[in-house]
Amino acid sequence: MSEITQLHKTSYVDREVVQRLLKTVDFGVFFIGSMLLLFRTMTDNGPENAILAGFSALCVTLSVMLVLRQLGLYDVNSLTSPLYGLLASAGVGFAVGVLAYGVLTVLILPLSTLWLFGWLALVLVQFTITRMSVAIWAMPLAKSGSFRQRIAIVGGGKAAEDAINILEDSKNLDVEIVGLFDDRNDDRSPESIHKYHKLGKIDELADYARENRVDLIIVAVPMSAEARLLQILKRLWELPIDIRIAAHTAKLKLSPSAYTHLGNLPLMSVFDRPVSGWNWFMKDAVDRILASIFIVLLSPVMAAVWLAVRLESPGPAIFKQKRYGFNNELVEVFKFRSMYTDMGDANASKLVTKGDARVTRVGKFIRKASLDELPQLFNVLTGQLSLVGPRPHATQAKAANDLYDQVVDGYFARHKVKPGITGWAQINGWRGETDTHEKIENRVKYDLDYINRWSILFDLYIIAKTPFALLKSENAY
Repeated sequence: MSEITQLHKTSYVDREVVQRLLKTVDFGVFFIGSMLLLFRTMTDNGPENAILAGFSALCVTLSVMLVLRQLGLYDVNSLTSPLYGLLASAGVGFAVGVLAYGVLTVLILPLSTLWLFGWLALVLVQFTITRMSVAIWAMPLAKSGSFRQRIAIVGGGKAAEDAINILEDSKNLDVEIVGLFDDRNDDRSPESIHKYHKLGKIDELADYARENRVDLIIVAVPMSAEARLLQILKRLWELPIDIRIAAHTAKLKLSPSAYTHLGNLPLMSVFDRPVSGWNWFMKDAVDRILASIFIVLLSPVMAAVWLAVRLESPGPAIFKQKRYGFNNELVEVFKFRSMYTDMGDANASKLVTKGDARVTRVGKFIRKASLDELPQLFNVLTGQLSLVGPRPHATQAKAANDLYDQVVDGYFARHKVKPGITGWAQINGWRGETDTHEKIENRVKYDLDYINRWSILFDLYIIAKTPFALLKSENAY
């Protein structure tokens, strides 16, 4: 376990994503390569042998990958040791190839020795290129701590100290405890435990997590203190971070499946980040691919809107506005300008209403058709927005003269995922003006429902429904 040396905001690189991508590349190269080699070197190319060749190629490929996984050669530690990773992986590939050649030749398919030499060359080239490339990319990230899970401990005293002791005694655990957060300032909660210092009260954890990466929150409070636990969890549930209760103090012996473990520390899951790991990668990949396609397809429309905005009134065609993004972080969102330049409202402190004198004639049309949102496709390309998610709101957006977070309890929980250009609330009719509390309450209700139900297919369904929802534009001014 590593001690924190400075407070910093680094990007977390999920080990699972790296491993899955590498396994996908290995599978594709070895399956296709071995199958082509089999077809090329078989002495009998009959249709029955062709089927056997495909099955054999699959078996050889899966055997290599299974042994690599069992030996830990997909782990980050191996990937950041290029010479060891290359030699060990190539050795596995060679051994499996020789064994497969012997079995196939004797029992299944008549092969020439060209297959064996071709396989050995394939293994050497594949592992040399991929392992060296991954090592060059991963080594500086590993050094900066990007693969290391950063943990905040909520609580103090003996329960927190015991949890820290268990984590420190766990072998081969690459985590970083950033510090402690607790409201108490007496002997029950000292200013530091071992080398880890108290960084603030529980309410300050949200601000800390926005400035410094936190991947996991462990609530180290005795499970017998139910009232305190509930109060703490109520204050943390809006954060887009995995939250666990340290269960080492639990006297109630539950089924082993009720716990997860971090090293030797048993944990009870309370809240999970809605989209993380491989799911986060897939959502981001789909977003960027589709955004690129939409930009190409809609470029004539965007060019026409840009020209119309510039011709009607002086000023830039693009309007930039700070809005709340993932984890309440501010992002600069792009829109086509729909108001007169000297009447712009960067903070959206005043609602746009029907017949608003600040809105230009072109602005009325593009707002009604949601064409003003099209530049946000570039926000998707930069990773600030998603195609689908809760709509990003301006910092001073209001419902009936009240800020949104003052109207809706748990409002900021909608920021557990990246905001989107369209969303579940929008295709259900909750778009446009929020002149009443009911409108923002319903919008947030659908946003939270989206977060709970998220899947790639759900995103694609919302994207497909969006054009039809835009036809019902009575709330867009």
